[in-house]
Amino acid sequence: MKYNFHLLLILLPFFGQAQKKAVAYEVKYDLYENEQKTADQFSFIYDQGVVYLSKPDSRNQQFIDFNKKENSTTLQYEDQTYRKVTPFAKLPEGRMDERSKPLLGFACRFATFSYFSNTIDVWFTEEAKAKGSPYSNYLPSENALVLEISVNGSLRMRASSIEKKPHFNAANRLTGSEILVNDAEFEELKINSRYKRFTVFSEEKINFDPSILPAQERNLALDSVYHFSKGAVILKKIKLPAEAKNSEFVFAKLTCRSNGDAYDRTGSVFMVPAQDSSLVSVLTAYQFGLEKLPIFTDNQGNEYQGIVQEKNYAPPVEWMRFYTSFGVGNFNDKRKINHYDWAENAVYKQDISALVPNNVDEFWVGVFIGNYDKGGHIVSLELDFYPSFEAPDSLATEKFISPLFSTVNTLEMSGQNYGSLFGNDTLNVTFTIPENTTNLNLLYTSTGHGGWEGGDEFNPKMNRIFIDGKEIFAIVPWRTDCATYRFYNPASGNFENGLSSSDLSRSNWCPATITPPYQIPLTNLQPGMHTLEVIIDQGVKEGNNTSHWNVTGILTGKRPKI
Repeated sequence: MKYNFHLLLILLPFFGQAQKKAVAYEVKYDLYENEQKTADQFSFIYDQGVVYLSKPDSRNQQFIDFNKKENSTTLQYEDQTYRKVTPFAKLPEGRMDERSKPLLGFACRFATFSYFSNTIDVWFTEEAKAKGSPYSNYLPSENALVLEISVNGSLRMRASSIEKKPHFNAANRLTGSEILVNDAEFEELKINSRYKRFTVFSEEKINFDPSILPAQERNLALDSVYHFSKGAVILKKIKLPAEAKNSEFVFAKLTCRSNGDAYDRTGSVFMVPAQDSSLVSVLTAYQFGLEKLPIFTDNQGNEYQGIVQEKNYAPPVEWMRFYTSFGVGNFNDKRKINHYDWAENAVYKQDISALVPNNVDEFWVGVFIGNYDKGGHIVSLELDFYPSFEAPDSLATEKFISPLFSTVNTLEMSGQNYGSLFGNDTLNVTFTIPENTTNLNLLYTSTGHGGWEGGDEFNPKMNRIFIDGKEIFAIVPWRTDCATYRFYNPASGNFENGLSSSDLSRSNWCPATITPPYQIPLTNLQPGMHTLEVIIDQGVKEGNNTSHWNVTGILTGKRPKI
């Protein structure tokens, strides 16, 4: 057999290349906090010009592509994959200087970046066969391997090794079927993917309409909206998905705008347990009348319906106390003022984590706005459920939620009395703390109303709470920041001295705002029966002007899951 030695000499270099295996590199980093090494580590793979920063099973994938000179990030959300691309030319530019230091045998150069008032210092080399950075945005050059990076001098990642790995052909992590989005769209998707949103009400009217008759069926339907108390209350029975039920953080987000009502009104978002035939709840009164509620009688013989916890009755669990604006939305074009950019609606969002049960599947959610306008208000309500920062074991307890009292008269339009008992009496209630209850707190919400200039709405008044005869809390509830919310109040009256009604300080509320509860620790209160009293320095009645107070008190805590 004859050989063509000339051809063999030509092909030998190619045979050598074919036999040479492709090599990837894994770069490992140790993490430090305040120069103390932690137990955490981070690593990425550099393979044929691409850096793979994420684990293969992660919903988010990050790549640095040195071949295309771009960063790429993907997100899986609602059965679709989205992708954004950032060319190297649009990455933050670092400021270089002449400093150098050795890391892993390389003489490293220095660069510093500034981002959102943070200082990011980077040590890098251009001599390594691997390239990349633990943070894809901070790449000092197109050939850099970052071996150390620190944030504000306290958080630091330092490379500990560069190891050869077999080529793993990870290109299939990008299939080409991703939906390409811009940076702003991607950020929205990323945030929305991190938590669960649950819509309770969407564009529902709350108004005053005597023609609205209450539903009186014993078994009201799930996921249906019911209107009660002549339209001033909407209620819906909801069932939460499992991932929402097991979330650690829960926020209520309410959007409200005027649909004709020009005034600031008391509003309340609340929960009512699913109906138990052995108990009376406010739902019973919504359906069948005020006479179904137990009566609290003050020392002058005045009657107040359903305001304190009793053996077979509990008031609603108030999630959020809010106050509507003076006409935001409906009155924007009816009072145009130069340089006054009225808001389109009022948005209220509050942490209600302690008040949403995690031991039941179904309950009622309601919204009340006290008003006498047929157009009323339009509201939407969603619940936002955020997962725990900790391991699932942190949710091994169930919440203890016990509403003790509420003078928020959500049946106002059906004749329920205002909470004016404090002018001649105290509010008192007896309650029981079960065994093994921990993290016990009293959530106390208080707002004063009525009487115009001489009434409690515009005059500071002392609130005091006693348990078993001992004072545990005293405060003068007062807000001085109401002028902050002027652009939510187009229908607010303007006075000759330049102030507007919505600017005025009030007893713990402002038009277009939330009034959050005071959190009063009760960690030393022992299990068993106790008595609570609320004393308020309520102003005296002046003619037809009567002051009153909307107060709620809810015990919260944790108990072992059964």
